[in-house]
Amino acid sequence: MTAANAASPAEPGSSDAYGTPARRALRVGLVAGESSGDYLAAGLLRELRRRCPYPVVAEGVAGPRMQAEGCRTLVDLERLSVMGLVEVLRHLPGLLAIRRRLQRHFLRHPPDVFVGVDSPEFNIGLEARLRRGGIRTVHYVSPSVWAWRPGRVRSIARAVDRILTLLPFEADFYREHRVAVSFVGHPLADEIPLQVDHAAARQVLGESAPGPLVAVLPGSRLGEVRTLAEPFLATVQWLADRRPGIRFVAPMATPRVRAAFEEALARSAAGASMRLVDGRAREVLAAADAAILACGTAALEAMLLKCPMIAAYRLSPMTYVLLKKTGLVRIDRYALPNFLTEKPLVPEFIQNDIDPQRMGVTLLRILDDAGGRARLRDSFARAHEVLRRGASARAAEAVLDVAGLMPR
Repeated sequence: MTAANAASPAEPGSSDAYGTPARRALRVGLVAGESSGDYLAAGLLRELRRRCPYPVVAEGVAGPRMQAEGCRTLVDLERLSVMGLVEVLRHLPGLLAIRRRLQRHFLRHPPDVFVGVDSPEFNIGLEARLRRGGIRTVHYVSPSVWAWRPGRVRSIARAVDRILTLLPFEADFYREHRVAVSFVGHPLADEIPLQVDHAAARQVLGESAPGPLVAVLPGSRLGEVRTLAEPFLATVQWLADRRPGIRFVAPMATPRVRAAFEEALARSAAGASMRLVDGRAREVLAAADAAILACGTAALEAMLLKCPMIAAYRLSPMTYVLLKKTGLVRIDRYALPNFLTEKPLVPEFIQNDIDPQRMGVTLLRILDDAGGRARLRDSFARAHEVLRRGASARAAEAVLDVAGLMPR
């Protein structure tokens, strides 16, 4: 007997329009490890309920958005939201205990399908154990195996019945390695409109005065901010010295990030031209003429908001050399928008290339070239259309397919 049939007993002698035994509900196990996963899983649940011919019963590691969509909480998401190597090592015994607890629960009460949302270091191992126990498994959001530690693709293949990717080149990578995959698109591309009202965004932000506006996003994690705040602020000062009319707005992801950035700001001469706001990154990027930001999701969001940008990325020197020499890193691009186009569109400053004067010169070139910014926005719009595919709906259809509930 399969886990799906064990979880959803058939009525004697009955079947449905899909050719599968009639069942009382679709049972879904879900584990999201941080707020971005909570956002994705909530959209998935909402679309599962719209498309599934049966009631959907979900339980697992849930945040507030998942809970609002009716997911029963076995473990609160905050217990898994651990960022950074030191923090992970400190919490490792507790994280392993949580994973063992979830494994026991889902093997004793098997869902029709289990979906791990992002958090691959936690979820891939759990998915492998559940799949060996006869439970169908899906992993939503590809780890960056195409960028570093590509050997992980073998363990992913053993752990999942399907992997759902947000970006098209990720799906190509898995197909090359014969892993079942569905490219679903990116929910942010669905949420953010193709046309951005630059003037309205400035009005909402309280920056409607004429003159260039530059967004400064040093990262959402403390490690990023501590590494990039100083060179970003030096770039701001370099620009302010040469173009006093430029205004700078820095959205702060969290109170801890703000405190770290303010420490760097206190040591800098850039404070007079810098405005800090709590959150509101999307409004700031929509309003800005250009941005300086840390490589990561912020670069993708800037692209979707049609904001020209430069991007920076820095590891510790020892880590960077080790990753390069061992071949664990296989990429020569770092900003996500540059993976979506044949020709890189975003200037990147990596490791020793992070230099305030060089970054300032590049930003001035962007600000002074209105035609170039317009062409760049057109390129960003085309990449946006590639990702705008109804991600939550496509993810739900893939999950239902793995569960055996999509019509053939």
